[in-house]
Amino acid sequence: MDHLFVLLLLCISELHAEGELTESVRLVGGDIRCAGTLEVKHLGEWRPVEGHSAWTLKTVDFVCRKLACGSAVSVGEREESSRRSVWRIPYECVPNASDLGKCASSISHSTLLTLNCSDSVRLVNGTSLCSGRLEVNTNQSTQRWSSVCEDDFDQQDAEVVCRELGCGPPSVLQGALYGEVEAPMRTKEFQCRGHESALLDCRSSGSDRNTCSRRKAVGFTCSEPVRLVGGASRCTGTLELKYKGEWRPVNDYYSVLTLKEAAAACGELDCGSALSVGKRESSHRSVWLVLSSCVHSGSAQRGCATSFYSSFIQDLICSDLLFHPDISVSSSIVGVSEEAQQRGFQVFWHSNFTISCSIQPQYPGGSFQLTFTSSNSTHNYTQPAVNHSAHFLFLAAKPTHQGSYSCVYHLYVFSHNFFSESSLLSLIVIDPSDSTPFIIRVVVLLLTLLLDSRGQQPERQEDMELDYYNLGVPAAEGGPTEEEAARGAE
Repeated sequence: MDHLFVLLLLCISELHAEGELTESVRLVGGDIRCAGTLEVKHLGEWRPVEGHSAWTLKTVDFVCRKLACGSAVSVGEREESSRRSVWRIPYECVPNASDLGKCASSISHSTLLTLNCSDSVRLVNGTSLCSGRLEVNTNQSTQRWSSVCEDDFDQQDAEVVCRELGCGPPSVLQGALYGEVEAPMRTKEFQCRGHESALLDCRSSGSDRNTCSRRKAVGFTCSEPVRLVGGASRCTGTLELKYKGEWRPVNDYYSVLTLKEAAAACGELDCGSALSVGKRESSHRSVWLVLSSCVHSGSAQRGCATSFYSSFIQDLICSDLLFHPDISVSSSIVGVSEEAQQRGFQVFWHSNFTISCSIQPQYPGGSFQLTFTSSNSTHNYTQPAVNHSAHFLFLAAKPTHQGSYSCVYHLYVFSHNFFSESSLLSLIVIDPSDSTPFIIRVVVLLLTLLLDSRGQQPERQEDMELDYYNLGVPAAEGGPTEEEAARGAE
Protein backbone atom coordinates (compact mmCIF):
# COMPACT_ATOMS: atom_id res chain seq x y z
CA MET A 1 0.00 0.00 0.00
CA ASP A 2 2.88 2.33 0.87
CA HIS A 3 4.52 1.91 -2.51
CA LEU A 4 1.26 2.87 -4.24
CA PHE A 5 1.12 6.04 -2.15
CA VAL A 6 4.72 6.93 -3.06
CA LEU A 7 3.99 6.33 -6.75
CA LEU A 8 0.95 8.59 -6.54
CA LEU A 9 3.03 11.36 -4.95
CA LEU A 10 5.65 11.08 -7.70
CA CYS A 11 2.98 11.33 -10.41
CA ILE A 12 1.43 14.38 -8.75
CA SER A 13 4.86 15.98 -8.37
CA GLU A 14 5.65 15.40 -12.06
CA LEU A 15 2.31 16.77 -13.20
CA HIS A 16 2.78 19.80 -10.95
CA ALA A 17 6.26 20.48 -12.37
CA GLU A 18 5.00 20.15 -15.92
CA GLY A 19 2.09 22.41 -15.12
CA GLU A 20 4.47 25.02 -13.69
CA LEU A 21 6.52 25.07 -16.88
CA THR A 22 3.47 25.15 -19.13
CA GLU A 23 2.04 28.10 -17.20
CA SER A 24 5.34 30.02 -17.38
CA VAL A 25 6.23 29.36 -21.04
CA ARG A 26 4.38 30.15 -24.28
CA LEU A 27 4.88 30.71 -28.00
CA VAL A 28 3.33 33.85 -29.47
CA GLY A 29 2.91 35.36 -32.92
CA GLY A 30 3.08 32.08 -34.86
CA ASP A 31 0.67 30.60 -37.38
CA ILE A 32 -0.04 27.66 -35.06
CA ARG A 33 -0.07 27.15 -31.31
CA CYS A 34 3.27 25.35 -31.41
CA ALA A 35 5.27 28.01 -33.27
CA GLY A 36 6.31 31.60 -32.61
CA THR A 37 8.48 33.74 -30.35
CA LEU A 38 9.38 32.05 -27.07
CA GLU A 39 8.22 33.98 -24.01
CA VAL A 40 8.82 33.17 -20.34
CA LYS A 41 6.92 34.45 -17.31
CA HIS A 42 9.25 35.47 -14.48
CA LEU A 43 8.57 37.70 -11.48
CA GLY A 44 5.02 38.06 -12.77
CA GLU A 45 6.12 39.51 -16.14
CA TRP A 46 6.02 37.93 -19.62
CA ARG A 47 9.07 38.73 -21.75
CA PRO A 48 10.65 37.27 -24.90
CA VAL A 49 13.78 35.16 -24.54
CA GLU A 50 17.03 36.45 -25.99
CA GLY A 51 18.08 34.61 -29.13
CA HIS A 52 21.65 33.40 -29.50
CA SER A 53 23.55 30.70 -31.39
CA ALA A 54 23.80 28.25 -28.51
CA TRP A 55 20.09 27.36 -28.77
CA THR A 56 19.84 24.14 -30.79
CA LEU A 57 17.02 21.73 -31.67
CA LYS A 58 18.14 19.43 -28.88
CA THR A 59 17.81 22.28 -26.38
CA VAL A 60 14.39 23.53 -27.43
CA ASP A 61 12.89 20.07 -27.95
CA PHE A 62 12.44 19.99 -24.18
CA VAL A 63 10.29 23.13 -24.39
CA CYS A 64 8.22 21.71 -27.26
CA ARG A 65 7.31 18.61 -25.31
CA LYS A 66 6.46 20.53 -22.15
CA LEU A 67 4.07 22.65 -24.20
CA ALA A 68 2.34 19.41 -25.29
CA CYS A 69 3.60 19.99 -28.81
CA GLY A 70 5.44 17.58 -31.05
CA SER A 71 9.14 17.42 -31.90
CA ALA A 72 11.28 20.53 -32.40
CA VAL A 73 11.51 21.27 -36.12
CA SER A 74 13.49 24.53 -36.21
CA VAL A 75 14.90 27.21 -33.93
CA GLY A 76 15.91 30.69 -35.06
CA GLU A 77 16.26 34.36 -34.24
CA ARG A 78 14.16 37.41 -35.04
CA GLU A 79 15.61 40.92 -35.08
CA GLU A 80 13.53 43.76 -33.71
CA SER A 81 14.05 47.36 -34.82
CA SER A 82 15.02 48.48 -31.31
CA ARG A 83 16.18 47.02 -28.05
CA ARG A 84 13.69 45.89 -25.45
CA SER A 85 13.67 44.10 -22.11
CA VAL A 86 14.13 40.34 -22.56
CA TRP A 87 15.05 37.35 -20.43
CA ARG A 88 18.49 35.82 -20.94
CA ILE A 89 18.38 32.07 -20.25
CA PRO A 90 21.57 29.94 -20.46
CA TYR A 91 20.86 27.08 -22.86
CA GLU A 92 22.46 24.49 -20.55
CA CYS A 93 19.83 25.34 -17.92
CA VAL A 94 16.85 24.38 -20.10
CA PRO A 95 16.67 20.54 -19.93
CA ASN A 96 17.09 20.51 -16.13
CA ALA A 97 14.68 23.29 -15.15
CA SER A 98 11.10 22.79 -14.03
CA ASP A 99 10.71 26.58 -14.22
CA LEU A 100 12.76 28.42 -16.87
CA GLY A 101 12.20 31.65 -14.98
CA LYS A 102 14.57 30.44 -12.28
CA CYS A 103 17.39 30.60 -14.84
CA ALA A 104 16.39 34.02 -16.24
CA SER A 105 18.22 37.31 -15.92
CA SER A 106 17.01 40.66 -17.25
CA ILE A 107 18.85 42.35 -20.13
CA SER A 108 18.09 44.72 -23.00
CA HIS A 109 18.40 43.19 -26.48
CA SER A 110 16.91 43.29 -29.97
CA THR A 111 17.37 39.61 -30.92
CA LEU A 112 14.49 37.31 -29.95
CA LEU A 113 14.34 33.51 -29.95
CA THR A 114 11.80 31.86 -32.30
CA LEU A 115 10.76 28.25 -32.17
CA ASN A 116 8.80 25.91 -34.43
CA CYS A 117 7.47 22.64 -33.02
CA SER A 118 5.38 20.12 -34.93
CA ASP A 119 1.81 20.25 -33.70
CA SER A 120 0.55 16.86 -34.86
CA VAL A 121 3.41 14.28 -34.87
CA ARG A 122 6.37 13.42 -32.68
CA LEU A 123 8.88 10.61 -32.20
CA VAL A 124 9.49 9.57 -28.59
CA ASN A 125 12.05 7.38 -26.77
CA GLY A 126 14.44 7.51 -29.74
CA THR A 127 18.17 8.09 -29.89
CA SER A 128 17.77 11.37 -31.81
CA LEU A 129 15.10 13.84 -32.94
CA CYS A 130 14.70 11.71 -36.07
CA SER A 131 13.96 8.38 -34.40
CA GLY A 132 11.49 6.93 -31.94
CA ARG A 133 7.98 5.61 -31.47
CA LEU A 134 5.42 7.58 -33.45
CA GLU A 135 2.74 9.54 -31.62
CA VAL A 136 0.00 11.51 -33.36
CA ASN A 137 -2.18 14.35 -32.06
CA THR A 138 -5.44 14.25 -33.99
CA ASN A 139 -7.37 16.57 -31.68
CA GLN A 140 -5.74 19.96 -31.07
CA SER A 141 -8.35 20.96 -28.48
CA THR A 142 -7.69 18.03 -26.13
CA GLN A 143 -3.94 17.60 -26.88
CA ARG A 144 -4.38 13.83 -26.78
CA TRP A 145 -1.37 11.99 -28.22
CA SER A 146 -1.86 8.45 -29.49
CA SER A 147 0.51 5.78 -30.76
CA VAL A 148 -0.10 4.20 -34.17
CA CYS A 149 -0.54 0.50 -34.91
CA GLU A 150 2.14 -1.00 -37.14
CA ASP A 151 -0.51 -2.63 -39.35
CA ASP A 152 -1.98 0.81 -40.13
CA PHE A 153 1.31 2.37 -41.23
CA ASP A 154 3.61 1.84 -44.21
CA GLN A 155 6.74 3.25 -45.86
CA GLN A 156 4.91 6.09 -47.63
CA ASP A 157 3.36 7.20 -44.33
CA ALA A 158 6.82 7.20 -42.75
CA GLU A 159 8.21 9.32 -45.60
CA VAL A 160 5.62 12.01 -44.84
CA VAL A 161 6.42 12.01 -41.11
CA CYS A 162 10.16 12.26 -41.72
CA ARG A 163 9.62 15.17 -44.10
CA GLU A 164 7.29 16.91 -41.66
CA LEU A 165 9.95 16.70 -38.94
CA GLY A 166 12.69 18.01 -41.24
CA CYS A 167 14.55 14.69 -41.29
CA GLY A 168 15.81 12.53 -44.15
CA PRO A 169 14.00 9.49 -45.64
CA PRO A 170 12.97 6.61 -43.33
CA SER A 171 15.41 3.74 -43.00
CA VAL A 172 13.86 1.46 -40.37
CA LEU A 173 10.16 0.71 -39.81
CA GLN A 174 9.22 -1.77 -37.10
CA GLY A 175 6.67 -2.37 -34.36
CA ALA A 176 7.85 -2.00 -30.73
CA LEU A 177 11.22 -0.77 -31.99
CA TYR A 178 11.27 1.94 -29.32
CA GLY A 179 9.39 0.21 -26.53
CA GLU A 180 5.92 -1.14 -25.93
CA VAL A 181 3.07 1.21 -25.14
CA GLU A 182 -0.24 1.10 -23.38
CA ALA A 183 -3.47 2.65 -24.75
CA PRO A 184 -4.46 5.06 -26.19
CA MET A 185 -3.74 3.70 -29.66
CA ARG A 186 -4.96 5.31 -32.88
CA THR A 187 -7.32 2.89 -34.63
CA LYS A 188 -7.59 4.31 -38.16
CA GLU A 189 -5.23 3.46 -41.01
CA PHE A 190 -3.23 6.24 -42.68
CA GLN A 191 -3.30 6.19 -46.48
CA CYS A 192 -0.52 8.57 -47.56
CA ARG A 193 0.76 8.71 -51.11
CA GLY A 194 4.18 9.94 -49.97
CA HIS A 195 4.07 13.51 -51.33
CA GLU A 196 2.02 15.14 -48.54
CA SER A 197 3.70 17.78 -46.35
CA ALA A 198 2.04 16.59 -43.12
CA LEU A 199 0.68 13.28 -41.87
CA LEU A 200 -2.75 14.70 -41.06
CA ASP A 201 -3.02 15.83 -44.70
CA CYS A 202 -3.19 12.15 -45.68
CA ARG A 203 -6.42 10.24 -46.11
CA SER A 204 -7.34 7.73 -43.45
CA SER A 205 -9.60 4.70 -43.40
CA GLY A 206 -13.22 5.21 -42.49
CA SER A 207 -13.50 2.21 -40.14
CA ASP A 208 -11.74 1.68 -36.83
CA ARG A 209 -9.53 -1.29 -36.01
CA ASN A 210 -10.93 -3.33 -33.15
CA THR A 211 -7.67 -4.38 -31.51
CA CYS A 212 -3.96 -3.73 -31.81
CA SER A 213 -1.27 -5.28 -29.64
CA ARG A 214 0.78 -2.86 -27.57
CA ARG A 215 3.83 -4.58 -29.05
CA LYS A 216 2.84 -3.30 -32.49
CA ALA A 217 3.08 0.43 -31.81
CA VAL A 218 5.06 1.60 -34.83
CA GLY A 219 8.46 3.17 -34.43
CA PHE A 220 11.04 4.10 -37.03
CA THR A 221 14.25 5.94 -37.78
CA CYS A 222 14.58 8.74 -40.31
CA SER A 223 18.00 9.30 -41.81
CA GLU A 224 19.88 12.46 -40.94
CA PRO A 225 19.89 14.95 -43.88
CA VAL A 226 23.63 15.06 -44.61
CA ARG A 227 25.67 14.78 -47.81
CA LEU A 228 29.21 15.14 -49.18
CA VAL A 229 29.68 17.42 -52.21
CA GLY A 230 32.50 18.39 -54.52
CA GLY A 231 34.39 15.09 -54.28
CA ALA A 232 35.05 12.45 -56.90
CA SER A 233 32.39 10.20 -55.33
CA ARG A 234 29.44 10.54 -52.98
CA CYS A 235 31.65 9.30 -50.09
CA THR A 236 34.16 12.14 -50.13
CA GLY A 237 33.89 15.92 -50.24
CA THR A 238 32.62 18.88 -48.23
CA LEU A 239 30.21 17.91 -45.47
CA GLU A 240 26.82 19.62 -45.78
CA LEU A 241 23.74 19.50 -43.59
CA LYS A 242 20.13 20.29 -44.51
CA TYR A 243 18.33 22.28 -41.83
CA LYS A 244 15.33 24.60 -42.16
CA GLY A 245 15.09 23.44 -45.77
CA GLU A 246 18.57 24.76 -46.63
CA TRP A 247 21.80 22.89 -47.44
CA ARG A 248 24.90 24.51 -45.92
CA PRO A 249 28.48 23.41 -45.16
CA VAL A 250 29.10 22.16 -41.61
CA ASN A 251 31.63 23.88 -39.37
CA ASP A 252 32.91 23.52 -35.84
CA TYR A 253 33.68 26.83 -34.18
CA TYR A 254 36.77 25.65 -32.31
CA SER A 255 38.38 22.90 -34.41
CA VAL A 256 37.83 20.24 -37.06
CA LEU A 257 35.26 17.56 -36.45
CA THR A 258 36.59 14.50 -34.69
CA LEU A 259 36.64 11.13 -36.45
CA LYS A 260 33.84 10.02 -34.11
CA GLU A 261 31.66 12.93 -35.24
CA ALA A 262 32.58 12.35 -38.89
CA ALA A 263 31.85 8.62 -38.57
CA ALA A 264 28.19 9.41 -37.89
CA ALA A 265 27.96 11.23 -41.25
CA CYS A 266 29.71 8.38 -43.10
CA GLY A 267 27.33 5.90 -41.50
CA GLU A 268 24.26 7.92 -42.49
CA LEU A 269 25.50 7.95 -46.09
CA ASP A 270 26.21 4.20 -46.09
CA CYS A 271 29.85 5.04 -46.83
CA GLY A 272 31.54 2.93 -44.18
CA SER A 273 33.72 4.57 -41.54
CA ALA A 274 35.49 7.93 -41.46
CA LEU A 275 39.14 7.87 -42.58
CA SER A 276 40.04 11.53 -42.35
CA VAL A 277 38.50 14.94 -41.79
CA GLY A 278 40.08 18.36 -42.27
CA LYS A 279 39.23 22.04 -42.24
CA ARG A 280 40.05 24.32 -45.17
CA GLU A 281 39.50 27.98 -45.89
CA SER A 282 36.85 29.02 -48.38
CA SER A 283 34.79 32.12 -49.13
CA HIS A 284 32.94 33.70 -46.22
CA ARG A 285 29.46 32.22 -46.23
CA SER A 286 26.52 30.97 -44.17
CA VAL A 287 27.26 27.62 -42.52
CA TRP A 288 25.66 25.36 -39.96
CA LEU A 289 27.74 25.54 -36.81
CA VAL A 290 27.67 22.17 -35.05
CA LEU A 291 28.43 22.35 -31.34
CA SER A 292 30.89 19.61 -30.38
CA SER A 293 29.68 19.43 -26.80
CA CYS A 294 26.19 18.63 -28.09
CA VAL A 295 27.38 15.94 -30.51
CA HIS A 296 29.58 14.33 -27.85
CA SER A 297 26.49 13.86 -25.68
CA GLY A 298 25.09 11.51 -28.32
CA SER A 299 22.93 13.81 -30.43
CA ALA A 300 22.91 13.86 -34.21
CA GLN A 301 24.40 16.84 -36.06
CA ARG A 302 21.04 18.33 -37.04
CA GLY A 303 20.02 18.52 -33.38
CA CYS A 304 23.22 20.40 -32.56
CA ALA A 305 23.28 22.89 -35.46
CA THR A 306 22.84 26.64 -35.39
CA SER A 307 23.25 29.35 -38.04
CA PHE A 308 26.68 30.96 -38.35
CA TYR A 309 29.03 32.72 -40.78
CA SER A 310 32.48 31.34 -41.48
CA SER A 311 35.21 31.12 -44.11
CA PHE A 312 36.14 27.57 -43.09
CA ILE A 313 34.47 24.32 -44.16
CA GLN A 314 35.00 20.63 -43.32
CA ASP A 315 36.19 18.03 -45.86
CA LEU A 316 35.52 14.38 -45.12
CA ILE A 317 36.79 11.10 -46.57
CA CYS A 318 34.82 7.91 -45.85
CA SER A 319 36.18 4.38 -46.32
CA ASP A 320 33.74 3.32 -49.09
CA LEU A 321 35.21 5.87 -51.46
CA LEU A 322 35.34 3.89 -54.70
CA PHE A 323 32.71 2.64 -57.09
CA HIS A 324 32.44 -1.13 -57.45
CA PRO A 325 34.29 -2.44 -60.53
CA ASP A 326 32.58 -4.36 -63.32
CA ILE A 327 33.68 -7.80 -64.50
CA SER A 328 32.98 -9.29 -67.94
CA VAL A 329 34.26 -12.12 -70.15
CA SER A 330 34.65 -12.81 -73.86
CA SER A 331 35.71 -15.93 -75.77
CA SER A 332 37.59 -16.43 -79.03
CA ILE A 333 34.79 -18.71 -80.27
CA VAL A 334 31.52 -17.19 -79.18
CA GLY A 335 32.48 -13.59 -78.43
CA VAL A 336 30.78 -11.75 -75.61
CA SER A 337 27.89 -13.78 -74.24
CA GLU A 338 24.70 -12.47 -72.69
CA GLU A 339 25.26 -15.05 -69.96
CA ALA A 340 28.30 -13.04 -68.87
CA GLN A 341 26.02 -10.19 -67.93
CA GLN A 342 24.15 -12.60 -65.68
CA ARG A 343 27.42 -13.53 -63.94
CA GLY A 344 27.49 -17.01 -65.51
CA PHE A 345 29.54 -17.90 -68.60
CA GLN A 346 30.44 -21.03 -70.56
CA VAL A 347 33.58 -21.51 -72.67
CA PHE A 348 34.69 -24.48 -74.75
CA TRP A 349 37.67 -26.61 -73.99
CA HIS A 350 40.87 -25.23 -75.68
CA SER A 351 39.22 -21.91 -76.61
CA ASN A 352 40.84 -18.65 -75.54
CA PHE A 353 38.91 -16.35 -73.22
CA THR A 354 39.50 -12.92 -71.71
CA ILE A 355 38.25 -11.59 -68.38
CA SER A 356 38.02 -7.80 -68.24
CA CYS A 357 37.92 -5.59 -65.15
CA SER A 358 36.79 -1.96 -65.41
CA ILE A 359 35.64 0.85 -63.16
CA GLN A 360 33.95 4.21 -63.63
CA PRO A 361 36.53 7.02 -63.89
CA GLN A 362 37.20 8.67 -60.53
CA TYR A 363 40.95 8.88 -60.02
CA PRO A 364 43.90 8.11 -62.31
CA GLY A 365 46.07 5.04 -61.79
CA GLY A 366 45.43 2.11 -59.52
CA SER A 367 45.58 -1.59 -60.29
CA PHE A 368 43.25 -4.55 -60.73
CA GLN A 369 43.63 -7.85 -58.96
CA LEU A 370 41.82 -10.76 -60.54
CA THR A 371 41.03 -13.47 -58.01
CA PHE A 372 40.28 -16.98 -59.24
CA THR A 373 38.80 -19.53 -56.83
CA SER A 374 38.12 -23.18 -57.64
CA SER A 375 37.08 -26.08 -55.44
CA ASN A 376 40.66 -26.74 -54.36
CA SER A 377 42.79 -23.65 -55.08
CA THR A 378 42.93 -19.85 -55.24
CA HIS A 379 45.06 -17.69 -57.57
CA ASN A 380 45.57 -13.93 -57.74
CA TYR A 381 46.79 -11.98 -60.79
CA THR A 382 47.53 -8.24 -60.88
CA GLN A 383 47.75 -5.68 -63.68
CA PRO A 384 47.94 -1.88 -63.69
CA ALA A 385 44.76 -0.04 -64.60
CA VAL A 386 45.03 1.44 -68.08
CA ASN A 387 42.16 3.74 -69.02
CA HIS A 388 40.43 2.48 -65.86
CA SER A 389 40.45 -1.16 -67.04
CA ALA A 390 42.60 -4.30 -67.32
CA HIS A 391 42.24 -7.43 -69.46
CA PHE A 392 43.39 -10.93 -68.49
CA LEU A 393 43.81 -13.40 -71.39
CA PHE A 394 43.62 -17.14 -70.73
CA LEU A 395 44.82 -19.50 -73.49
CA ALA A 396 43.38 -22.96 -74.19
CA ALA A 397 40.65 -23.28 -71.60
CA LYS A 398 40.84 -26.39 -69.42
CA PRO A 399 38.70 -27.75 -66.59
CA THR A 400 41.19 -26.19 -64.17
CA HIS A 401 39.96 -22.75 -65.32
CA GLN A 402 36.49 -23.56 -64.06
CA GLY A 403 35.46 -21.63 -60.94
CA SER A 404 34.63 -18.13 -59.67
CA TYR A 405 36.36 -14.91 -60.69
CA SER A 406 36.21 -11.43 -59.15
CA CYS A 407 37.94 -8.11 -59.79
CA VAL A 408 39.39 -6.02 -56.93
CA TYR A 409 40.41 -2.45 -57.73
CA HIS A 410 43.22 -1.02 -55.56
CA LEU A 411 44.07 2.67 -55.34
CA TYR A 412 46.32 4.81 -53.13
CA VAL A 413 44.88 8.32 -52.76
CA PHE A 414 44.51 10.89 -49.96
CA SER A 415 47.35 9.12 -48.12
CA HIS A 416 45.22 5.98 -47.75
CA ASN A 417 44.89 2.64 -49.51
CA PHE A 418 41.41 1.94 -50.86
CA PHE A 419 39.95 -1.11 -52.55
CA SER A 420 36.61 -2.12 -54.04
CA GLU A 421 35.44 -5.53 -55.23
CA SER A 422 33.17 -6.60 -58.07
CA SER A 423 30.49 -9.27 -57.92
CA LEU A 424 31.46 -12.87 -58.64
CA LEU A 425 31.53 -14.30 -62.16
CA SER A 426 31.14 -18.07 -62.53
CA LEU A 427 32.93 -19.79 -65.41
CA ILE A 428 32.17 -23.29 -66.74
CA VAL A 429 34.42 -25.11 -69.21
CA ILE A 430 32.34 -27.29 -71.56
CA ASP A 431 33.50 -30.70 -72.73
CA PRO A 432 33.71 -30.69 -76.57
CA SER A 433 32.11 -34.15 -76.67
CA ASP A 434 28.85 -32.40 -75.83
CA SER A 435 28.36 -31.16 -79.38
CA THR A 436 24.78 -29.86 -79.15
CA PRO A 437 25.52 -26.49 -77.50
CA PHE A 438 28.62 -26.15 -79.69
CA ILE A 439 26.60 -26.55 -82.92
CA ILE A 440 23.97 -24.10 -81.71
CA ARG A 441 26.58 -21.48 -80.79
CA VAL A 442 28.46 -21.86 -84.09
CA VAL A 443 25.23 -21.49 -86.08
CA VAL A 444 24.28 -18.40 -84.12
CA LEU A 445 27.75 -16.96 -84.61
CA LEU A 446 27.70 -17.59 -88.38
CA LEU A 447 24.26 -16.04 -88.75
CA THR A 448 25.39 -13.00 -86.76
CA LEU A 449 28.50 -12.54 -88.89
CA LEU A 450 26.44 -12.96 -92.07
CA LEU A 451 23.94 -10.32 -91.03
CA ASP A 452 26.71 -7.96 -89.95
CA SER A 453 28.56 -8.37 -93.27
CA ARG A 454 25.47 -7.32 -95.25
CA GLY A 455 25.26 -4.04 -93.40
CA GLN A 456 28.99 -3.18 -93.67
CA GLN A 457 31.52 -2.36 -96.39
CA PRO A 458 32.94 -5.50 -98.11
CA GLU A 459 36.52 -4.61 -97.31
CA ARG A 460 35.83 -4.33 -93.55
CA GLN A 461 36.71 -7.42 -91.57
CA GLU A 462 36.15 -8.29 -87.98
CA ASP A 463 39.34 -8.38 -85.97
CA MET A 464 38.95 -11.43 -83.76
CA GLU A 465 42.39 -11.26 -82.21
CA LEU A 466 42.67 -10.63 -78.48
CA ASP A 467 45.73 -8.42 -78.06
CA TYR A 468 45.53 -8.19 -74.33
CA TYR A 469 47.82 -9.37 -71.60
CA ASN A 470 48.36 -13.15 -71.68
CA LEU A 471 47.68 -15.05 -68.54
CA GLY A 472 47.23 -18.72 -67.75
CA VAL A 473 46.70 -20.98 -64.76
CA PRO A 474 50.07 -22.47 -63.59
CA ALA A 475 51.17 -25.67 -65.27
CA ALA A 476 50.96 -27.53 -62.00
CA GLU A 477 47.21 -26.98 -62.10
CA GLY A 478 46.89 -28.14 -65.68
CA GLY A 479 46.84 -24.67 -67.26
CA PRO A 480 49.15 -23.28 -69.95
CA THR A 481 52.78 -22.60 -69.06
CA GLU A 482 54.37 -19.17 -69.62
CA GLU A 483 55.93 -20.51 -72.82
CA GLU A 484 52.52 -21.66 -74.08
CA ALA A 485 51.00 -18.30 -73.16
CA ALA A 486 53.72 -16.50 -75.10
CA ARG A 487 53.09 -18.63 -78.17
CA GLY A 488 49.40 -17.92 -77.85
CA ALA A 489 50.06 -14.21 -77.91
CA GLU A 490 52.02 -14.57 -81.14
